[in-house]
Amino acid sequence: MNTDTKLHTMTKFFLFLGSANMFLVVILGAFGAHGLKERLSPEMMLIYQTGIQYHFYHAAGLLIVGILTFFLQVSSLIRWSGLLMVVGIVIFSGTLYLLSVTGLGWLGAITPVGGTAFVVAWFLLGMACLKAVGRNTQHDL
Repeated sequence: MNTDTKLHTMTKFFLFLGSANMFLVVILGAFGAHGLKERLSPEMMLIYQTGIQYHFYHAAGLLIVGILTFFLQVSSLIRWSGLLMVVGIVIFSGTLYLLSVTGLGWLGAITPVGGTAFVVAWFLLGMACLKAVGRNTQHDL
């Protein structure tokens, strides 16, 4: 696979993941606001909303990763950044969604793993941007 094909594939992949997660977060947010508001305690609703909030931030992050793959050379740092955002969404937001609707407190012990994935994802994205500065790329920043 040549570099242009790899670039095009990565760009589309992360833009799709970002868009799909934005779609999902809007549906889950509406479900929470209209379907769960009367069923969850205020504390559990706050937990659910925290899951929505971080899901949204990292769905936007996936769109940023997709856009940056167009402008920067494809690198393992960018790829891992995007993949860790997906892992973070599933683990962090997913456990908060499940915790809020089931009340299973042990799920809260797993949530920080997703938070760590988010932190590492943003760090790797920053490193990818720093490493790309000064490169003679086709799509220079």
